[in-house]
Amino acid sequence: MGTTGSAPHKKQEGLTTESFARLLEWLDRDRERAGQKYELIRLRLIKIFVCRGCSSAEELADETLDRVARKVEEIAEGYLGDPALYFYGVAEKIYLEYGKRSRLSVPLLGDVAERNQPAETEDTRYACLDQCIKNLSQPNRELILLYYGHNHGKDKIDKRKELAEKWGIRANALRIRAHRIRESLKKCVSDCLQRPYSKRSE
Repeated sequence: MGTTGSAPHKKQEGLTTESFARLLEWLDRDRERAGQKYELIRLRLIKIFVCRGCSSAEELADETLDRVARKVEEIAEGYLGDPALYFYGVAEKIYLEYGKRSRLSVPLLGDVAERNQPAETEDTRYACLDQCIKNLSQPNRELILLYYGHNHGKDKIDKRKELAEKWGIRANALRIRAHRIRESLKKCVSDCLQRPYSKRSE
């Protein structure tokens, strides 16, 4: 999915040659400049997803590029302005989808739902959780996303062991830290749900 060597604008897996060529042409009629713009957009997309705490930033960036490439034929002719802005708009939608399918949401929202009014919709709880995750420090956001990003069997054990090694702490210390972050998120989500809708993004 990435780029290598003398081919800075390598076609993403899953795309047809034709759709990829149209995407490059939309970015710039000069093939070399188009490749450079493509690489720059990809790097910016990765940074956007990393800053938002996504544990699979490169995959989400490539998903954004793939989705735009598949629609470029219908949008290119009538689109006005910098094409890069369209990519960032699609990235926003993909980020929201990522938040909804993130397995981190399952244990957190389950706890919050038990202590709040049942009238609160699942989408509202997801929105509150998303906002609370954004408010975490970058290290805590990365840790909690990676810690709860694998919730099944040996995969979960292996990933948490790798995470402890990455942070240079023992597994028990990692569990305690993750638990504290999770508790702070639960309180944040609970407080968010009790605020009027207009103030939830504050």
